[in-house]
Amino acid sequence: MRTTRTKASWLVTAVAGAALSAGCGGTASSTPTAASSATASPAPFGQRDVQADLEAAAAAAGVPEGLTELGSDPSPEPGETEKERKLAALIARLSPCTVSWTHDRADSASSASKPDPSRKQLELVLSNLAARGWKKSGAAKEVPVGDHGKYFMATYKKQGWTLYARHNTLSPWSQSSATVTEDACFDRLTDEEAALLED
Repeated sequence: MRTTRTKASWLVTAVAGAALSAGCGGTASSTPTAASSATASPAPFGQRDVQADLEAAAAAAGVPEGLTELGSDPSPEPGETEKERKLAALIARLSPCTVSWTHDRADSASSASKPDPSRKQLELVLSNLAARGWKKSGAAKEVPVGDHGKYFMATYKKQGWTLYARHNTLSPWSQSSATVTEDACFDRLTDEEAALLED
């Protein structure tokens, strides 16, 4: 079940940080007629749009080698418990509502006198996302991880999606990542489902 837990780990952060509110996100759109095209509402902002924003922001920051994934679809594994099967089914159900992006570096040792270059790249990615309409939600936080590194986190929002940006620096390794979730999907989680992700 380790694979399913790994695939679910970024969802846990999203669930912990999400503010639950009522609502349901729709993805259907209709083609406006010529008479109503002037008043037609814009197309919904969906999973592929989020992916495009992330990839464009990363490429503009010089991080084209980052990995972007649309959702996740954990395969059943032999010997899974009932709880593990429920978790895998929940992750599969939430798959259309999530996008993740990860960038690892093994050569980015940092110190007080030498900043982590991948952290600077993440700041550029976030700046590029802000230029694409993502709005910062709350204050960014940075906390030390003992004497070995730092953990940075920030939250951004755009058109019904919430982006959780994180950066871990643990010499000589660092990782930047973003987990993006559709608010309406996660608003529909039951207490039991949220607890399942948090376990």
